[in-house]
Amino acid sequence: MLNLYGIKNCDTVKKARRWLEDHGIYYQFHDFRQDGLDKKLLSSWVDLLGWESVVNKRSTTWRNLTDKEKEISTSTQAVRLLAANPTLIKRPVVQNGKVLLVGFKESEFKNL
Repeated sequence: MLNLYGIKNCDTVKKARRWLEDHGIYYQFHDFRQDGLDKKLLSSWVDLLGWESVVNKRSTTWRNLTDKEKEISTSTQAVRLLAANPTLIKRPVVQNGKVLLVGFKESEFKNL
């Protein structure tokens, strides 16, 4: 099953959802804010992609962090920060079996 993780009012998530629906692809949507996030799931994303690929350093949430909070040197620190601030996660995150995508690129979605 295809799972799409994000925030329902995020423009990139909206594009991804629209693309999936336009192509008749069934998916389950998981809203970070409403449904929360499991640290084990976050850890698996960070382990697979590296925390640098999962943390959105262009977000408002990132800009509002203290310099100390921005000093990430380990995956454990990143997971802790992401769990406390789910809006720091690049969106959307799409998981289909062992395939994991971050962000919306139509070319990558075609391969789902």
